[in-house]
Amino acid sequence: MRIELSAFIEGDLSVIADFIAEGAPVRAVTFIQEIRACFARIGKDPLLYQLRPDIGSDARVAVVGRYVILFRIRDEIVKIERVLYGGRDLPNLML
Repeated sequence: MRIELSAFIEGDLSVIADFIAEGAPVRAVTFIQEIRACFARIGKDPLLYQLRPDIGSDARVAVVGRYVILFRIRDEIVKIERVLYGGRDLPNLML
């Protein structure tokens, strides 16, 4: 499926990279690469990932380390909505 990124994604990735880079600059780069690789895996088989109706009626979640990738499937498009720390109160994000 084709992948689309929401307007939030680059900002989300920047915040994550900056946080990790405070203690491990090289790891920040490789972790963002892992997240982007997960985007590609999601696009190949998005139905493998868990539905999270508590977040949104068609919301799905992929996990990378302590972070979650929130996305939706619309027709033949996978829309990556957010990449956030998994410890956040995800149901109150109102996707």
